[in-house]
Amino acid sequence: MPLALIALALSAFAIGTTEFVIVGLLPTMAQDLNVSIPSAGLLVSLYALGVAIGAPVLTALTSRWNRKHVLLSVMGLFVIGNLVAWQAPSFEALIIARILTGLAHGVFFSIGSTIATGLVPKEKGASAIAIMFTGLTVALVTGVPLGTYIGQIFGWEATFLTVSILGLLAMIGSAILVPNNLKQAKPTKITAQLKVLTHPRLLLVYAITAIGYGGTFIAFTYLAPILNEVSGFDSSSVALILLVYGVSVAIGNIWGGKMADNLGPIKALTIIFAGLAGILLMLSYTAYNPITAVLTILVWGAFAFGNVPGLQVYVVKLAEKHTPNAVDVASGLNIAAFNVGIAIGAWGGGNIVAEHGLMNTPWVGAIVVLVALVLTRYSGALDRKGTSLNLVNN
Repeated sequence: MPLALIALALSAFAIGTTEFVIVGLLPTMAQDLNVSIPSAGLLVSLYALGVAIGAPVLTALTSRWNRKHVLLSVMGLFVIGNLVAWQAPSFEALIIARILTGLAHGVFFSIGSTIATGLVPKEKGASAIAIMFTGLTVALVTGVPLGTYIGQIFGWEATFLTVSILGLLAMIGSAILVPNNLKQAKPTKITAQLKVLTHPRLLLVYAITAIGYGGTFIAFTYLAPILNEVSGFDSSSVALILLVYGVSVAIGNIWGGKMADNLGPIKALTIIFAGLAGILLMLSYTAYNPITAVLTILVWGAFAFGNVPGLQVYVVKLAEKHTPNAVDVASGLNIAAFNVGIAIGAWGGGNIVAEHGLMNTPWVGAIVVLVALVLTRYSGALDRKGTSLNLVNN
């Protein structure tokens, strides 16, 4: 695997830390900012909304730019966003900073995925994406627990300062390791972009992405309050449990990429979504005991992010077939779909917490993931039907 993938993973590490560290700091920030837990959950939802806007819109607007210049620009925006969050004088200012950072996130993972697949042979595409996303999963292993610990000891503002420094280091790493002569995609016409937005096969996969990921975040956004209030852990233990969760995510991400390469995205996603739904349902019962809660969370991590490589490579595969002139935009829209799922999941989970309590989030999340499973099987059936029609026509 080329060194450029290391640079992408390094940037993904910084971005992953700032995205998910909020989960561990949610109770601390809610108390300090004098807002409710569901209101603090908006820091997750609105960040994801920034990603959802940034991925397709800014990816399209920068399609004529040199790929390396785009990477360095979005990492610069990422650093600025976190510095604004560090100095935010109010909850509203913090929300603006999160949206700003989310815009950078969206563009990075959009072009990063297509760059990653372009750096390796076609059959290694899912594994290349998995390596890039390993930066994000390593962030869950080390960055998020460490950021949570820093926030609990020195205040949540110190976490954002630390993350901005990580972003600067990642920017330097990208400047050194990412080649300047990356393959430049042809500028995408507006008509081609609209074709991506209206193509039913791509829209179906975007729905699978948003629903499957959203189901996870209905519960994951409120994991720290569940651990505090239901499982009985004190705040200092949350960082350690997030470390356990992150290790599992790292393993699951690589496993999901290899599974997508070996079995194809549909079979891999079927296994992962079925397992994820089962684990979320199990959490509804195991969260009340500290030991069974941690064991369930350990398995949950392996399934929660294992679907990312398969979903992303599936979109690229379909875009190459149906909208070959807008593969970057199609990839960007899938990043948007991930974050639409996060935004709706976190928002929906907040409403569930406010109206019905914390422990209704896991089983509702399981039902939502099952919907994604059904849509995945339907998409696979359409793939087989299309193949059969092509054979008949030939």
